[in-house]
Amino acid sequence: MNRQIVIHPDYSGLRDFITRLPDIFLHEGEYLHDGRNKIKIFDVCGLKVNVKRYRIPIFFNRFIYLYLRKTKAERAYEYALRLQKMGIHTPAPIAYIIEKKGMLLGYSYFISIQEDYSRRFYEFGNAELTEEHAMVWKEFGRYTARLHQQNVCHQDYSPGNILFDLKNGKPEFCIVDINRMYFGTVSFKKGCANFARLWGKPEMFRIIATAYAGERGWDVDKTCQEVLQARKKHWQKVARKREVEFPLEF
Repeated sequence: MNRQIVIHPDYSGLRDFITRLPDIFLHEGEYLHDGRNKIKIFDVCGLKVNVKRYRIPIFFNRFIYLYLRKTKAERAYEYALRLQKMGIHTPAPIAYIIEKKGMLLGYSYFISIQEDYSRRFYEFGNAELTEEHAMVWKEFGRYTARLHQQNVCHQDYSPGNILFDLKNGKPEFCIVDINRMYFGTVSFKKGCANFARLWGKPEMFRIIATAYAGERGWDVDKTCQEVLQARKKHWQKVARKREVEFPLEF
């Protein structure tokens, strides 16, 4: 098996750990997520390191991602560098590893700094309106508008990929799982649809959409309507696919 390893110059001191990582991944570290893609936290010389191991793709994609498209790990690393240059907060990239089995892609790994943000947007799934919630939602709407005005759109803008904490009384946001990003003009429909994967009551979406519209100079009523329609369409599609009902108010 061949391995391609790219390490950021700032973290060259972690080379020994990174080189050994594929061999120790399953036996060391602490699970943060154990699914098709696995995420573990490692303590390396006092530094908390986040390692995401991407599953081996289906057979045809094992060739595509190795020769015709960049792997998810490589994209996550390069997008993190790009976002950092734009002043958009995301965990600092350390390295990525690509395993090759013959002419096919094996596992790939993205290594980054583990951020200490304690809160996720999951907490707003059934949340009632409070003064703090309203403030967070408004700031999030403005934050997202600024991303879109910079021609940046997170394609998996879901609750687990938006980290935040209140610092000096205001929320600071950090985006993760960034291997699916769009860089280009974010239209009205694309911008409004970007909130569809979030969990929350219609009131939350209206507050977010109002702040988002204000930042982008758009009509508030039309923006709220489009955001809610995109949310409804997304979750109805998910419900049909999973053959379940979602307790969402529309």
